[in-house]
Amino acid sequence: MLRIENVNKTFNRNTVNEKKALIDLNLMLKDGDFVTVIGGNGSGKSTMLNIVAGVQPVDSGKIFLDEDDVSRLPEYKRAAYIGRVFQDPMMGTAAGMMIEENMALAYRRGYRRGLSWGVTKAERELYSEQLETLELGLEDRLSEKAGTLSGGQRQALTLLMATLRKPKLLLLDEHTAALDPKTARTVLAITKQIVDQHNLTTVMVTHNMRDAIALGNRLLMFYEGRIVVDVSGEAKQQLTVEKLLQMFDSASENGELEYILLLP
Repeated sequence: MLRIENVNKTFNRNTVNEKKALIDLNLMLKDGDFVTVIGGNGSGKSTMLNIVAGVQPVDSGKIFLDEDDVSRLPEYKRAAYIGRVFQDPMMGTAAGMMIEENMALAYRRGYRRGLSWGVTKAERELYSEQLETLELGLEDRLSEKAGTLSGGQRQALTLLMATLRKPKLLLLDEHTAALDPKTARTVLAITKQIVDQHNLTTVMVTHNMRDAIALGNRLLMFYEGRIVVDVSGEAKQQLTVEKLLQMFDSASENGELEYILLLP
């Protein structure tokens, strides 16, 4: 579903602030994979999401989504393929618009829009049914503005909107980092529910190692623009935070990169 081939990305090239964010990155995700991604600040995690989404262009290499070469497609054209949820709960919804209006925008993503009535009765029923699955009581608040919701409610709504039209790829960029622990657990549970229900191919970047271990069928660790740990299957199920830290120490010891691959 996603294939990244020999991708390189450097910021501030030929300056004192030059930073190689991605170095000969290769990655392939199968349909239905749920991949969690960890790594330190500046390791390349978010840059990887940005080049896949088209926010930033690649310097070299190619990106394929469902066998379509999207390497040169602008961000707005890739939006037809991709759903994305950001760290800031305020980024995914328009605060001044009603919940149903936000959902209508998401529902029409990738489709031509005309001058017909904004939200039809059938759509309103659909949105209510979908919101009910979140078990947050939002199905009774369709006409309220999104800005009246809490951060957790807005993030759950954003997640639902990102998957309302089943995307080929769902990108989650530390989408619980700005939430309190209790709300984060709720949003993670909703995330797992939606991903499992629709069998979505998903990439979730997180700083929480426990979440990275608990969720998904594959785990990647980035270090200085490269993937240094790739664990899946039974090996991932046996992971602990302590083992992950040992892997990272091994990969980064003396600044030398050691690629660690554990497959089922």
